Amino acid sequence: MKPDKKYITISDNLKHITKLIDELVLLPRLKALEWSQLTKQTPNMKIGYPGQHLASLVVGMVGSKTGARGHDIVDGSEVKSCSRVDASDKCKDCGEKLLRTETLCPVCGSDNIARDNTSKWLFTIRSEADLKLLTQNVKRVLLVLADYPNFDKDDYEDIRFQVFEIWTNSPRCKAFKATMIDYYKNVYLSHKKLDGAKTPAPQNFWPYDYRFYKCNPIKTFSCLVKNANTKPKIVIETYVEPATDRSALPSEIMPTQLAKKEEFITMIGKAPEKAIKKNLVKGKSYNDFLKLVKDERFSLKAVLEFMPTIDEDLREFLPIRPAKPFSIATKHVRR
Repeated sequence: MKPDKKYITISDNLKHITKLIDELVLLPRLKALEWSQLTKQTPNMKIGYPGQHLASLVVGMVGSKTGARGHDIVDGSEVKSCSRVDASDKCKDCGEKLLRTETLCPVCGSDNIARDNTSKWLFTIRSEADLKLLTQNVKRVLLVLADYPNFDKDDYEDIRFQVFEIWTNSPRCKAFKATMIDYYKNVYLSHKKLDGAKTPAPQNFWPYDYRFYKCNPIKTFSCLVKNANTKPKIVIETYVEPATDRSALPSEIMPTQLAKKEEFITMIGKAPEKAIKKNLVKGKSYNDFLKLVKDERFSLKAVLEFMPTIDEDLREFLPIRPAKPFSIATKHVRR
């Protein structure tokens, strides 16, 4: 998990990062927001290529100038970007599509709106070569995410940018390799056997879900953009220098509510008592926690009172969650 210093050629990174986000994302987005009021078109600014620029500045390395046809970063790192900002929403009453900035349905006037927060990273694996490339040849995966930190409060004024790292050959991130192998063997190949003419959907990798935390992602950059819709102000919250050894850096802490009962059962059956106790709320009993997990009337709410989060050491004993089968993409037929 040590970056190759010979590839680190970009300096003054924080200054460049702030300037990049401002000029390549925030300022164009403000104009798009203005125009969307007239055109009613989405102001969504795609984060794909801006995400690669941001990743280069965070790791201090230039790209390979391959236009998405080779290594995204000169050291061989892969960049995946995901934006949950300015997604298209939907009226729950009449089904009309809405802009994120709209608070009432323009058709029926309802404020009963379903806000979309489902964007994810996609990994395309269609052969053994693709699988080997992603899980062995690519040493580091950089996950770029743009989202709303206060989405659950219906606050869309502030935006957050984050970069997470997964080192595919590190024992700490072995769940990433296992997750991708599971998808390829049990989803992709299974679908191809059913219908070789159709292409299964890529592997969905969701921010903040069980598989994400199980892979032990390490956050190396985050910033908050206050008042992003009017007068954006960038506040850097996390920044790890490009040359820093990632081995000693903590991974993201997993919210306990993401795990299922059967996964808790596996965990308590394998984890040392010490590892479990370390995650318990002070004053809570280890034996009482075991009883809660095994109870036929399993209550996640009760479990959360004992263990609100699960750290990396304890996640080691949680099982890999198998991928769900996907529907096979079919050609659209106009009726």
